[in-house]
Order: sequence, then structure tokens, then C-alpha cells
Amino acid sequence: PLPLLPPPHPSDCHLAHRILTSLHGARTRPRTPLVASATRAGCGDAPSVLDALVRTILSQNTSDTNSSRAKRGMDRVYGRSDAWALIVAGGRAKLQDAIKCGGLSAVKSKVILNILTQVHARHGEYSLEHLHGVADGEQAMRELLAFDGVGPKTASCVLLFCLGRESFAVDTHVWRISGLLGWRPEGATRDETHAHLERRVPDGDKYGLHVLMVTHGKRCGECRAGGVYKGVCELRTAFDGKGGGVKEEEEEVAGDKLVIKEEG
Repeated sequence: PLPLLPPPHPSDCHLAHRILTSLHGARTRPRTPLVASATRAGCGDAPSVLDALVRTILSQNTSDTNSSRAKRGMDRVYGRSDAWALIVAGGRAKLQDAIKCGGLSAVKSKVILNILTQVHARHGEYSLEHLHGVADGEQAMRELLAFDGVGPKTASCVLLFCLGRESFAVDTHVWRISGLLGWRPEGATRDETHAHLERRVPDGDKYGLHVLMVTHGKRCGECRAGGVYKGVCELRTAFDGKGGGVKEEEEEVAGDKLVIKEEG
């Protein structure tokens, strides 16, 4: 007999997608061109690849509110958050102070400056716009991962939201819910879970399912961090018994791993 492939199976993904759509509404790619928010950092949803990458780094291991405060801090200090030459010329201490309200400013300022320096050294300008023309999503992923401090989650967000490629980013909510549903290989790290789900989730489900899992992870009292299963959540009920107890949350911080205990 053929060996059983580990979950999720395509039917699992389709089911979860349908349930989450019924709970929170459909999530589809915008048909209009991306417009970078002037007030919100976001997570990869900016038309400029380099801007999307830096905004995603600001969003690591913090709330939307705090990452957006950090973005606005850069606006105040440099005139705009994508004034790359001014940011590099100003040095690390200035950038760290500008984004201190977003959390982990010492780490993030170092990573952002390293990326800007590497981008200019490789391409002679502060731009990654060539990635829009790279047809191979795996090649684009490799280029992003080649920057110091960029991990799979950050690169995947840029691919999914900025470049419009099919990629399944594993943030703290997707990580937690995938464990609750039994979609995570036992003992798998965040990066291993990303690689697993990237293979197992059908391309047609990747955008909507990712966005909906994040939404559900924030809103559902049983699936959010510290939530207690009471048998009410339709998603948890549909996959009841398949997931294990999730006692830890693993969050990516500028390419490194920081374990933060949020449950149990």
C-alpha cells in the first residue's frame, strides 16, 4: 500500500477554507494595484519590494498597532519611511530611536540597515524591483532569504502580498492554529512547518487560507493565544482530535527564533 502522506490533505485545506470563509467572509487577492499605506506598516502589502520587506520586518513579533507606530516614527525622523539613503546615512542609533515604539528596535534597526547595505552593494541602488519580473517564485524566495535577518515567514509575506505569488506564510496565528488542527509534524520548528505547509496547502488556498487563519487566530476565543477549547469553534470541531496540545508559540524575530510562551 502507498504510504499515508501527513496532513493537511487538499480536502482538509478546502474544508478549513470553507469554514473560515463562512465565519469571517471570503478573502481574495485585490484586483486593484497595491497602494502603500501612509499610516500602517502592514505585512508585505506594499508595491515596492524593498518597502514591503522593511515593513514586514517592523511587523515581526509585535502588534499591528506597534509596527505602524514604528513606521510613522520613521516618517517623522526621515520625512518618509522609505528614504533609504537618509536611513543608511543616519546610522543605527538614529533608526533604533525612530522605531523604538515598535519593540525589538535594537534587533530590527540592525537588520534593516544590513539589508539596505546589502541591497545597494548587490544592485547599485536601493531597489528590489527586479523581483517583480522573476518568474520562478522559488528563485525570488532564495533571493530574499539570502539577506541577513530575513527568514521564511518574512520572505513568504513579501512573496504573497507584494509579489502576488502563491506562498503560505506561517506567522504566530498560522503556527498556533496549524498545531491545533494537527497540520504540524510532531516536533517541527517554525521553518520546518513552513516548508511542510508550503508543500501541502494547494496554491488555490494559500492566499485566502493564510489571511483567514490570521483573522481567526485574532478573533476566535478558542483559537487565539491562551484560548480554551469548549467545542463551539466550528474549525476546531471539524478537526477535533487531530491536533495536539499547543503549549508554546514560536515567533520569528528578524531571521532568528524567539520562543514566547503564550499558552498553557
